[in-house]
Amino acid sequence: MSRLIVVSNRLPLGDAPSGGLVVALQDALKSSGGVWVGFSGEVTPDAEPALRSHPGAAFQRLSFDLTPDEHETYYLGYSNSILWPVCHGRPSLTRILPEYLDGYDRVNARIARMLARELRPDDRIWVQDYHLFPLAAHLRALGVTARIGHFLHISFPGPGDCAALPNPGQLFDWLSHYDLIGFQAERDLGAFAESARQLAGADPADPRHFDLCGRRVRAGVFPIGIDADSFMAEAACAPDSDRMRSLTGAKMMIGVDRLDYSKGIPQRFRAYQLLLDKIPDLHEKISFLQIAPPTRGEVEAYQTIREETEHLAGRINGQFATLNWTPIRFIHRPFPRPVLAGLYRQARIGLVTPLADGMNLVAKEYVAAQDPQDPGVLILSRFAGAAETMQQALVINPHDPTEMAAAMAEAMRMSKSERRDQHAALLRDVVDHDVAWWSDSYLKTLG
Repeated sequence: MSRLIVVSNRLPLGDAPSGGLVVALQDALKSSGGVWVGFSGEVTPDAEPALRSHPGAAFQRLSFDLTPDEHETYYLGYSNSILWPVCHGRPSLTRILPEYLDGYDRVNARIARMLARELRPDDRIWVQDYHLFPLAAHLRALGVTARIGHFLHISFPGPGDCAALPNPGQLFDWLSHYDLIGFQAERDLGAFAESARQLAGADPADPRHFDLCGRRVRAGVFPIGIDADSFMAEAACAPDSDRMRSLTGAKMMIGVDRLDYSKGIPQRFRAYQLLLDKIPDLHEKISFLQIAPPTRGEVEAYQTIREETEHLAGRINGQFATLNWTPIRFIHRPFPRPVLAGLYRQARIGLVTPLADGMNLVAKEYVAAQDPQDPGVLILSRFAGAAETMQQALVINPHDPTEMAAAMAEAMRMSKSERRDQHAALLRDVVDHDVAWWSDSYLKTLG
């Protein structure tokens, strides 16, 4: 039986599965005697020249370290100061230095050399996300002929944004070495097709196959899901001690996002401020809990977004708070998944309003967590990949504070029967297209 080899930026360590991707892939890895390869999280001056084994999982785990220079150029530099803003429609936030591209390509070449020593001829290799675009090209250069697939968890940039890269032609050459490229949404496949046509002369053989840089590549849409059954059970069993309390009986609205400029947190704060300003009757009747764990704090753009959000939260609380009610609780640290599941279940409104997002699984987690007899309402950005399949939500433009505030008011007014109908339709899709469906459909297509 051919093994499945998963390669990602981060290796899942610890004895218990954590995260949707691990849950999705552990059965396929276990049944095939598979291997997961990824960054150990260790930044060390003496990165080992070979992959290091980590026992304790149902599949083999192999890690690599990064040197301080590699962490600066490959991870903070090209991956997160160039690719991330370009893929999220913010090319003005890029910081382009020649050493970033060199470091990014060099790390991928080193991973390929270490990985090639571990491969068998009939292995299937599944590469995850934007940190590893060049990996297939370097494996092919080493003589690897196995089937290699790539899945992009974030959005793919259209031609205008893609042209802001220092190397758009090279990006498509990297991608041409994969047998299958997977995207979250039809929007991303369309952006890839048009960017490849304009910037690399790609010729679509049909809507799913492209002649790109002298090679034939297959592409497809595989929207990732969650472990729906597990999340529903966690939400139903969440203890009351993990719930938010209100002295005024206010209904809760929740947002859970990494503190990133792509998530639209300042825009939702301003919409909430507009709601409270225009509808005083909602004072003390709605409370907004925003959980925003820090990320990439070394990058200047992330320092800026933290200062902006903290300023807005303080201004709104200063303007509207009463002795018994704080309009916004802004928490800048992560919470365990079981706690989040209980908070989602408690919330009357789930606010998922990114300015750009590959999928955004918080939308699906919020739906799965609800009590079907008295569910909350999902407000969803049209720019999240989830919006393609979750049209029963209140789909809004996150750049329009008036529209977002109106959706918040509508969610507060919505009757129980309307909320039940909306939730039932959304839940069917979340359950039918869960994370196991995602991995199965991709791997069958990779073949």
